[in-house]
Amino acid sequence: MNSSMIKSKIFAIIALGIFLYGFVIPTVVFHGTLEKIEQGKEAQISPSVFGLWNFYNKDRYFSNTTPKVAKGDLQKMIDNTAEIGVASTPIWSVSLEAPNYPKEAFPQGIPVFFHFDGFSGEVHEMNTINHYIGMDPMERGGPYERLLAPYALVFTAFVMFLFIIYNSKFYSLFMLIPAALPVIFIGLYSYWLYWFGHNMHDYGAFKIKPFMPTVFGDGKVAQFTTHSYPGLGFWLLVAISLLSLLAILSRAKAHRVSH
Repeated sequence: MNSSMIKSKIFAIIALGIFLYGFVIPTVVFHGTLEKIEQGKEAQISPSVFGLWNFYNKDRYFSNTTPKVAKGDLQKMIDNTAEIGVASTPIWSVSLEAPNYPKEAFPQGIPVFFHFDGFSGEVHEMNTINHYIGMDPMERGGPYERLLAPYALVFTAFVMFLFIIYNSKFYSLFMLIPAALPVIFIGLYSYWLYWFGHNMHDYGAFKIKPFMPTVFGDGKVAQFTTHSYPGLGFWLLVAISLLSLLAILSRAKAHRVSH
């Protein structure tokens, strides 16, 4: 096995490790947990899920209404009916600032975080704001994407594993999937922002014309200042993408050398 082939496997192994840790494991293990909590079936939740959620949510943002003693402890958050987000790494963050949300109470504005499989942060408060301007609640966005996320992530991890195990050039095509993840996310995220901004309802107390919410950077909606920026998860996706591309190039070089 030549050095380029070894490098291709090393790049892919590192990419797969990041992918499993940041997205696949927390998404798969936590899948269906929020539904059980909503249905009052928390007794059916495995103890391992509690441990995983607590581990991944250490030092993350929790809703301003969450009791301090409950933050970061899934069982206590359930007991206090606190707002619970998913466990996977947040990919994008959006926050709103307005005069009626003082900095003392909301130092980060009203933040929400987007994940492959759901949301976290001030989701309830954001939905209240959305209703105020005639916009749908966040849960209307990407319903099928969130439903299929665990299966899509497992499939992607599986094809990355195949690339590592087998030396055939054919499996390089599979690595194009993780390589494209940042672009896929931005594309879906932009589409749903457009959909929300162009499907306004008349029930809003504050009427605004259809608009395109800010994808990246700072913007303005009614009296709200918006901030939309990548989160840790997006930079992990960028790292996975670059490592996947390096793996593909190294594999191609290995086959050129061998021939």
